[in-house]
Amino acid sequence: MLNRVVITGIGIYSSIGKDLSETADSLYKGKSGIILDPERKKYGYRSGLTGFVESPNLKGILDRRSRIMLPEQGEFAYMSTAEALRVAGIDQDFLDSHDVGILFGNDSSAEPVIAANDLIREKGDTIMVGSGSVFQTMNSTVTMNLSTIFRLKGVNFTISAACASGSHSIGLGFLFIKHGYQDCIICGGAQEINIYSMGNFDALGAFSIREDEPHKASRPFDKDRDGLVPSGGAATVILESMEHALKRGATILGEVIGYGFSSNGSHISNPTIEGPQKALEMALKQSGIKAAEIDYVNAHATSTPAGDASEARALSNVLGGSRPFISSTKSMTGHECWMAGASEIVYSMLMMKHGFIAPNINFDTPDDDSALLNITPITVEKDIDVFLSNSFGFGGTNSTLIVRKWKSN
Repeated sequence: MLNRVVITGIGIYSSIGKDLSETADSLYKGKSGIILDPERKKYGYRSGLTGFVESPNLKGILDRRSRIMLPEQGEFAYMSTAEALRVAGIDQDFLDSHDVGILFGNDSSAEPVIAANDLIREKGDTIMVGSGSVFQTMNSTVTMNLSTIFRLKGVNFTISAACASGSHSIGLGFLFIKHGYQDCIICGGAQEINIYSMGNFDALGAFSIREDEPHKASRPFDKDRDGLVPSGGAATVILESMEHALKRGATILGEVIGYGFSSNGSHISNPTIEGPQKALEMALKQSGIKAAEIDYVNAHATSTPAGDASEARALSNVLGGSRPFISSTKSMTGHECWMAGASEIVYSMLMMKHGFIAPNINFDTPDDDSALLNITPITVEKDIDVFLSNSFGFGGTNSTLIVRKWKSN
């Protein structure tokens, strides 16, 4: 028999909140985390817009050896994971005595690579880089560091799938647990936010240049959108089999009931309608529910003209008749890239818990595509029983997750 897969813990460290309480408040109020960073303009960015994420102070929390191994996104991931474990009621004694795994989405670690090579060029000696550098530079930095810090003994690897990385980490965790390979997995996504991490994206001309009003720059689905705003942080979701969670007396927050995935199989960066639609249809079929049962969709919509349009068409094709409420929390956070698929599960779980739908802020004028959808520009008081979350990335990788409020039968 296949296992039911439940969520018992969530944690967040983002531009709209450094913990769950602060983040829930920002979501409800439609508060933006976007700023104009003068250092980016000085460095040569076309757009100086970014989500602002404060660096955590881990002195006194982690020992020096652990701290020097962690890059920026690893610090963010430690914070979100520590919170998620607290919510799940999992302590170090439990981690030491059970085979808990970790799957995290991460697709870059730019700053440590650049810093190390700058130092080597300056000193003419690789020894000056230090012993911690290599563990910061690898894409697998988050899973290797957190598995060491928390002494994890289960599955341990990184999912590198562009802006669908965080979503695929939860999807793979769901499959591992559903088929009995693991009982409990720490899943999530992390995104660095330093000045070195987004320059080549800026070079594509994909970023908004609406710098006069940063909080209005990220405009998913709006007719006047002019590009995305990069952001970052980390988000963590604790997945368990239902039997495992109930046996240890955990409070169950929700149940993952569907995971769909696909590849566009075409252009490396241009989106399609068919690829996302396949992921949506797969997730819906696997969930065993009807489109009309979905109360809310947290759209991938990043505020790019082509990407939002193709997703709107795919959503309309699959869910159009049922017209669920739709919003993109990227209107507030900016595009959190590698973490977005995980953070948007956390954001949606907070909405489910507190009985509201966060607004798609800056949605003033629909275009022909977004007019097909029930996009809410304001906060809506509503009980959410089922939500769907989309995540799409470069290379045509698509992921859709469906989560239901916990029901024991």
